[in-house]
Amino acid sequence: MGWRPFSILAAAPKKQTIRMRRRARYRYILVAYAVGIVVFTLFRLLNTWVYCHNAATVPDFEGQYLQALWMGWRFDTVVSCYLLSLPLLMMIVGELAHIKTRGYYLTAHIILVTLYIVAFFACAVDVPFFSYFFTRLNAVAANEIDSFGLIADMILSEPTYLLGLLAFVLLAVGYALLMRWIFRWLFPKCQNSQFPILNSQFLSTGWAIVLALVLIFGTFVGMRGRLSKKSPIRVGTAYFCGNAFLNQLGLNPVFTFIKSIEEMNKSANRPLALATPEEALEEYLAEHSIMPDSTLAAEAIALPEGMNVVLIIMESMTVDKTGLFHPEESRTPHLDSLMRGGLVFTQCYSAGIHTYNGIYSTLYSHPGLLARHTMKHTFIPSMCGLPHQLQANGYQTTYMMTHDEDYDNMRGFLHANGFDSVIGQHSYPANESVGTWGLPDHRLFEHAVEHCTQVSQQGPFFTTIMTCSDHVPYILPDGIPFTPHSKAMPDRMTEYADWSIGHFMQMAAAQPWFDSTLFVFIADHGAAGQSLYDIALSYHHVPMLFYCPSHIVPRRCDRLALQTDLYPTLMGMLPYSYHNNTFGLDLLRYRRQYAYFSSDDKISILDTAHLYVCQVQENIEHLFHYCDTTPGDQLALYPHKSDSMRRHAFRLIQHSYNMIESNTTHCDAPLHL
Repeated sequence: MGWRPFSILAAAPKKQTIRMRRRARYRYILVAYAVGIVVFTLFRLLNTWVYCHNAATVPDFEGQYLQALWMGWRFDTVVSCYLLSLPLLMMIVGELAHIKTRGYYLTAHIILVTLYIVAFFACAVDVPFFSYFFTRLNAVAANEIDSFGLIADMILSEPTYLLGLLAFVLLAVGYALLMRWIFRWLFPKCQNSQFPILNSQFLSTGWAIVLALVLIFGTFVGMRGRLSKKSPIRVGTAYFCGNAFLNQLGLNPVFTFIKSIEEMNKSANRPLALATPEEALEEYLAEHSIMPDSTLAAEAIALPEGMNVVLIIMESMTVDKTGLFHPEESRTPHLDSLMRGGLVFTQCYSAGIHTYNGIYSTLYSHPGLLARHTMKHTFIPSMCGLPHQLQANGYQTTYMMTHDEDYDNMRGFLHANGFDSVIGQHSYPANESVGTWGLPDHRLFEHAVEHCTQVSQQGPFFTTIMTCSDHVPYILPDGIPFTPHSKAMPDRMTEYADWSIGHFMQMAAAQPWFDSTLFVFIADHGAAGQSLYDIALSYHHVPMLFYCPSHIVPRRCDRLALQTDLYPTLMGMLPYSYHNNTFGLDLLRYRRQYAYFSSDDKISILDTAHLYVCQVQENIEHLFHYCDTTPGDQLALYPHKSDSMRRHAFRLIQHSYNMIESNTTHCDAPLHL
């Protein structure tokens, strides 16, 4: 009798434990969901911190941040329901079939933890991806899969990336240990059995079925993301306000990556369909049939026959880094000095946000084709453009880069399209490579001067030089007469890239071929900055400069210009006939009505006042008055303006695609095809 009260007290927690373990299988799924949501939210907060840290001024979210987090929970729930579906099914089967073998549930646990860690890895990759491109993780990242070694080297070489990788490893280990503890707490072993079975009881069949149906229904609704019958949750659902960052913050990178992969796979088996072939051809012919603008006649530039051409494609050189509009914030004194001494187009825009876009569009005057990699083709198309036209007029054509010649299929594409030689990392002394991207810029320029001096003895030459030092991972060379003034490494690297340009021009000025050479400077693309709109305009706004002191009078041109216009504008200066079946215009004879460009899944068009942005997959449209930095959508106010802009760009991009598909991009192809 004396021990009975103690036995009753001892039995009480045991009964509570049994009741808890009766719900262990379903409780495990709910706890795993909650933990996953917390980790996804932490990544969303990290994205916010990085965005605010990189912003020139503290962003004003106007009290809408919590709504972005609410939207983020919805998308995180969609992803979580997919990740939990198989483990949930296994738990339901285990509950209904009264499976007590612990290894069965351990298998479900391992599947769940593995899937979540993969999802967390996508979130970790998304942080630098979003910071760099101002767009959430998408299928474009998969384009680099064939350059895995280079990407791995880039991560290991960049301190911030390496630190991020280590942080992810710690997170993954911590998550795995936490879920291991939760599993052991909910699925304890039976201490009196030599077999790994569970010390737990099962729910009654009725309750097990009812709860299973509730969880299945909840998971199905969670996968759809919304209760509407017409459509499940889409990327466009996240767009709830006029703030471009908050609209994207709610998206889950796993969701955007998978959706863009789906769209890419559809696109791979489906022609681009932005307009009918007839509409596309009509727009193209209309643009190419306009008469030259007589008011621009005084701006014509006539260069002598045999003029050498050196084209420098600058990595990530957005206008925002220069002194074109804000001299007090400039990090490029050497480039600024050159722009004051030449013909500079201040409103030039790149065709895309990737280096392959910049190379392709600058040299061959075709627009970017959304997320399609324009230099990776099974059968490489023959492209009309600068290399072919200059090569046909007796020029020796060379492309020089710092890194592996086969990256982005550059060697094959460029050799097939007008370049006599493609010089990259394997052509330089091995001891000159300093990191992932091979040579630093100043060494590339030194080799370029040597090369130009050598080939100049054999006739006119066209040399393209692609820089790379202003790209992560950053490696600032030592042992050179250069001292940066900035504290932040990205700014220091921009200063170094600019110093390298000055170093190159100083060396070139001492060569006999300098006075008979046209130097052209343009960027492959810009760099992301704080943006009020659905795209980062700074990622497309790039300088375009024609520099030849002996023949070009310094002048600043503020008309709209595109990367694709470089080819006809340059050829219009030279005394050679040329065939322009590209998408560029001679900017010294014609005025552009619109500038248009692609940012992976978005097409943007602008004139001198308005910016139209369309997310093509979702058909989400916005119209902004970008000149006075007004963030509000004005689509409803100017429907005819947006229709005109969309029609122009969509049809021309469509015609570019049609030309590639029909093999009519070569120099001899007539315009009417």
